[in-house]
Amino acid sequence: MNIRNLKIRSLNLRTLKREWWANPKADILAGAVVGLALIPEAIAFSIIAGVDPKVGLYASFIIAMVTAFLGGRPGSISAATGAMALLMIDLVRDYGLEYLLVATLLTGVLQVIFGVLRLGRQMRYVPRAVMAGYINALAVLIFLSQLPQLTNVPVAVYVMVALSLAIIYILPRFTTALPSPLVALFVMTIAAISLGIDVPTVGDMGELPTALPLFALPQVPLTLETLLIVLPTSLTMAVVGLLASFLTASLVDDLTDTPSDKNQEAKGQGIANFISGLFGGMAGCGMIGQSVINVQSGGRGRLSTLASGIFLLFAILGLSRWVRQMPMAALVAVMIMVSIGTFRWASFRDMAKVPRTETAVMLTTMLVTIFTRNFALGVATGIVMSTVFFSRKIAQLVFVDKVLKDNGSHRVYSVSGQIFFVSIEEFLEAFDFDEFVDHITIDLTHAHLWDQGAVAVLDKIVNKFRRAGAEVEVIGLNEASATLVEKLAVHTLPTPSPTALKEN
Repeated sequence: MNIRNLKIRSLNLRTLKREWWANPKADILAGAVVGLALIPEAIAFSIIAGVDPKVGLYASFIIAMVTAFLGGRPGSISAATGAMALLMIDLVRDYGLEYLLVATLLTGVLQVIFGVLRLGRQMRYVPRAVMAGYINALAVLIFLSQLPQLTNVPVAVYVMVALSLAIIYILPRFTTALPSPLVALFVMTIAAISLGIDVPTVGDMGELPTALPLFALPQVPLTLETLLIVLPTSLTMAVVGLLASFLTASLVDDLTDTPSDKNQEAKGQGIANFISGLFGGMAGCGMIGQSVINVQSGGRGRLSTLASGIFLLFAILGLSRWVRQMPMAALVAVMIMVSIGTFRWASFRDMAKVPRTETAVMLTTMLVTIFTRNFALGVATGIVMSTVFFSRKIAQLVFVDKVLKDNGSHRVYSVSGQIFFVSIEEFLEAFDFDEFVDHITIDLTHAHLWDQGAVAVLDKIVNKFRRAGAEVEVIGLNEASATLVEKLAVHTLPTPSPTALKEN
């Protein structure tokens, strides 16, 4: 027992060293870059949701700190995101911030439940085409959310947006020492202040934090009505948040060639969102863009995620006066960059290469999500479509070989494929009921019966041949198929009733 405890302790120490201290210098520097880059996005996402910038900034700080310890993917960055902000708009508009905080708490609880139930493993059942459609819809909605900031504004706003985008995309060709979005924000802020350009600023959008977040329960009635108000938003945020976090974790898995624990990620995200709601923050999830920045900057361990939260807090408290004067035009440019970077352009470029059904699933998921602004509905629609298309493909892979034996008196039907409700028509059409033979063998060695529809069509085939005077034998059933036939089949009865024969 002592040896076992020593082994477990040694394993835990190795895991701790690998996840936290394998490369501390690179993790801290990468975290600093990400922490600074989180500022404009957190502010912009807060504005999208219709809340003060401090709500998104507090959330980003808290979620990054908590997931650094409890998340299932070292090196992944979680904070306030556009995917979650888009889901909050209606709730904030109709009921206000306090109800959003309740929704954030409930989102956290639901995500922890999903993690405990080990639903993270179900991520593999979400097709790639659905994920591409989801990501593309997110990109389009982020872009559309910026249009109000470009309506009925001074000409100077458009000029600053164009100049900011130029800096964002041209500067990395010369240097990557500093994130180009931060440089664009700095340059545009200095220009606006020094030249006295009158354009909307971050300070016009709401209050910025000046101190650490404080614990406070949401001031709402604890009633069933409140639960019914926030539950739809919370459930959608829980599902969409986990989809985004799992996708982010999978991407970091590929970039670092290391595994992640999706169920732990679900629990970590849930706890982080719950704590965020208790301290005045909005719900968040995994961030694909910032996680890629972290990995590309050298971040691999949990220390990089922790450092991003610490540097974010330092920046918003120490530089709040400067942040307040940021032109909204520069933030719009940052969000346009996020939108362009999020969109999966290859999904359109490779349309001629991929099956048409996958393209249809991707486009449908994308369009349903955009027009309904409901990510859960879009993903569910895509999964249903993928299931239907897959079932149709499998149904077409039913083959029946026919062999005539014993001088034409014995017909053997050898079946291969998956027999279920979609494929039963193809299965039935393979048999020749007009042929007169004494004995018929249906060999199901290479087939599988999946449901009662498959058993029903087997009954129909057997009873039709029996009515024609043939002796029918069914052989080769695997254990699962045999169990299903034993429970549901009529043809296995010693003397089928006339009613059963008539029905079949």
